[in-house]
Amino acid sequence: MTQDIEQADDRPDPVPDIEQAGTARGERRYRFLVAGYSLSSYGTFLNMVALNLFVYETTGRALAMGLFMAVRLGSGFLAGLAAGGLLARFTAKSLMLYTNVAQAAVMLLLVFAPEGMRTAALMAVSVVVGACGTLFMVSLRSSIPEMVGDERRSWANSLSITGRSLAMVAGFASAGVVVSLVGYTAAFVVDMATFVVCAVTVALLPIADGGGGKDARPEAEGDSGGRTQASERRTGRWPMPGAFLRSAAAPGLGLMVVLRGADAFGSSSHNAALPVYSAGLDASHPAVFVSAFWCLWALGNAVAQQLIQRYIKRTGRAVGAPGFGYGTCLMSGAFILAFAGFPSAATAVIALVAGAADGLTEVSYTSHLQTLPAELRGHAFGLSATVENLGFGVGMILVAAALDSHRPLTVVAWSHGVAIVIAVVFLIRVTGSRRRDRFPAPCSGADLGGQVR
Repeated sequence: MTQDIEQADDRPDPVPDIEQAGTARGERRYRFLVAGYSLSSYGTFLNMVALNLFVYETTGRALAMGLFMAVRLGSGFLAGLAAGGLLARFTAKSLMLYTNVAQAAVMLLLVFAPEGMRTAALMAVSVVVGACGTLFMVSLRSSIPEMVGDERRSWANSLSITGRSLAMVAGFASAGVVVSLVGYTAAFVVDMATFVVCAVTVALLPIADGGGGKDARPEAEGDSGGRTQASERRTGRWPMPGAFLRSAAAPGLGLMVVLRGADAFGSSSHNAALPVYSAGLDASHPAVFVSAFWCLWALGNAVAQQLIQRYIKRTGRAVGAPGFGYGTCLMSGAFILAFAGFPSAATAVIALVAGAADGLTEVSYTSHLQTLPAELRGHAFGLSATVENLGFGVGMILVAAALDSHRPLTVVAWSHGVAIVIAVVFLIRVTGSRRRDRFPAPCSGADLGGQVR
């Protein structure tokens, strides 16, 4: 009898095998979701071009295109303010599902809108796409730890960023061809179909408690956050603005979000200046430089994601907060150099570097926010989305005005220069915090809760 007990004790514990199988299954389903998300991103970027052209053709006024973009960004701004509260009341899975359904429905409305209702339908598209796009991104990013596990969040972020980057290039590159060959209606139908496919991938995705009920960390560390969110759903309390403000005051988050907003402000400058700069290089073929630049940017981004994944696998360490600061400096510097008039070969290398640095900032920033407790994570991503939309929207207005009287290089240098200055301040704070961690003041009793970790 004793021998039987000893033999039973020597048997391997089946729990790790079960956990590994569950992790592998979760990763496969997450890849499936990313495929659907990438396809819907392709439709979004395809329509970003098609809708602007359609707005101009429908209204005959360039001002209408600016109004369309302003409404879209404004809707995203407001959605960011509400995202944390919505995630506290509804599951992340349900938000991801219904935001795709809503975008597909509004595209269908645009396809069948009669002649006299097209302007109103376009405004509805602008509002719904802007708000739902922000809500989907906040829901996805805040629920990644539940989908794949806390230790795999950097890998998951890299995968989704790679898919979105490639979809952006494909959407922009094919927009002109699709509209020219098959027309606006077909482009809108394609976009609607991509949202439907993404909704199906979300519906088939099993997320524990809908992706919002429990933190991905061990129970001793994160369960209180899960209970908080679950109780908020049961009682119907709307945690805004208290939880929103607490997320803004989380250790080091405020400066990171400010830097993210400055990054978005800089991004508006190169997005607006690229067509102007390209037309100056070759007025007869202005799209050549823009298309080539974004293709190389996407290639650099994809390569960076592969290198980040290998680094994480080899070292077991995630890309920390310093990667966000260094990546922002490198990215902003590369975008400034892209307008400096270097030879084509040098500019190609600069575009690759810009894409790689952009990929690094995206992974490090998103992964850092995902370390927040579950009850703050959704609000933090909502706050981030709000600041990003604000930075990009204000930037587009100021940059468009500045490009009338200044060279693209000057405008981009000033805009990205702001991001570089804030990034340097951020890195100084990160370095100082880590030095205090390494050499704490003896018996000071100082509160180190403001450190960036």
